[in-house]
This record gives sequence, C-alpha cells and structure tokens, in this order.
Amino acid sequence: MHAFEDLLARVKADPAVVGLVLTGSQARGMATVHSDHDVHVVVGSRDERWHTTRRIAELDEIVCTLDELADTSDLWQRYAFRGARVLLDRLGGDVAALVERQAVPTEVEATAWARDALDGYVNLAYRAAKSRRDGNTLAATLDERDSVPWLLTTVFALHGRLRPYNKYLRWELETYPLPAPWMAAAFPARALRDPVGMFPDVARPARERGHGDVLDAWGDGLTLLNVGV
Repeated sequence: MHAFEDLLARVKADPAVVGLVLTGSQARGMATVHSDHDVHVVVGSRDERWHTTRRIAELDEIVCTLDELADTSDLWQRYAFRGARVLLDRLGGDVAALVERQAVPTEVEATAWARDALDGYVNLAYRAAKSRRDGNTLAATLDERDSVPWLLTTVFALHGRLRPYNKYLRWELETYPLPAPWMAAAFPARALRDPVGMFPDVARPARERGHGDVLDAWGDGLTLLNVGV
C-alpha cells in the first residue's frame, strides 16, 4: 500500500484524529512524478500514535494539534495552507476555518506587513539606485536582488495577501489574479529583472492605501528613484 493510502486508512480508523489537511503541490494541482504528499494530521493532543512529524520519500506526515493549527505567529509557514485541501474535518468545519485563517491574513496583519516590507523595499531600491549612479554595478545588482523578497511581500500585503513561496508565485497569480501590472504572465520575470524599476507601480497603491508617510520618510531619496507619485 502506498504511504499516503496507508495514512488515510489509519486516520479513518482513529477517532483521535480530528482533521487531515493536504498541502503542497498535490493540493495545488502541480504535482510531478517527484512530488510527495504533504499532509497535516490534526489531533486534539499528541499521544504515542500521533506525536511527531514523519518524513519519507513519498509522504510528509506532519502531526499538529488544534492549538498549533490555530497559531498564526509563524508567518512563513502560513502560506503552506494557501490552496490546501481539507480531506477530513470531524469538527463540523472548525478545522477548515483554522486552515482558512492561516491562509488569509486579517486587514490589520496585511497593513502591518505592507508598511514594514515597503520600508525595506525602499531602503534597498534606494541603495541600488545610488550604487548604480556611482558606477558600482556589483553593489547595485546585489541590492536589487535583495529587494525582490521585500517587493513581493509588499505587493501581496497591499492586496491583503500572503507572499507566496517562489515555487508557487505563478500559481498564486494565475489562481487568484491581481490587477495590472501584477499579472502572472509578466510580474514574476519583471520582479527579478527590474525590481527597482517597479517602484512607481508599488508607490501608487501604497499611497492609495494610506502608506504615503512610509514613502515620504525617505525625503529627497525618492527623487533618485524617479517616483513622481
């Protein structure tokens, strides 16, 4: 029996398991011949049967308690639940609600992330622009590359979203489209090729959403970035 099918059989026979959540490429319809199954086994509390994560070639069996599933403090881990499939919910929808809470930030969370990431993006874009102006191509290129994660976090937070894992960036934009210029066909490549050049496109929605003070704190530095918004 395949490891995933064996897990399903064990879970079905054990009422201590209250939920089963499939994540990763299998859940998102992106599986290849090399993809394993990433499955969160949700229990009320750990016991000798369900106590730790087990990883083998075909299966990541990730045991978590309800309290752990409800904990949204691990920001990077939360994207794992975007597009997840709830295979079992013995709590009448409570497991599915916790999965949704992981995958979708609150307005307060998204606002805080947007402001923090926007400031980091400006910082690196400004450094890159100064180095390029001064002929320091290496420093400029490194700062441009470093700005990409900040750019991605800013754009998605401005739209009330989690930043996707890089592997799923195109999937995210195809499945949950954003308005121009953040389309799947062009945004990922442009973000890598010219992240600093996208600054005006970032600044406009940032100001529209009330984050102009973050930009204005950089004073005349914005002139170097040709941000006329």
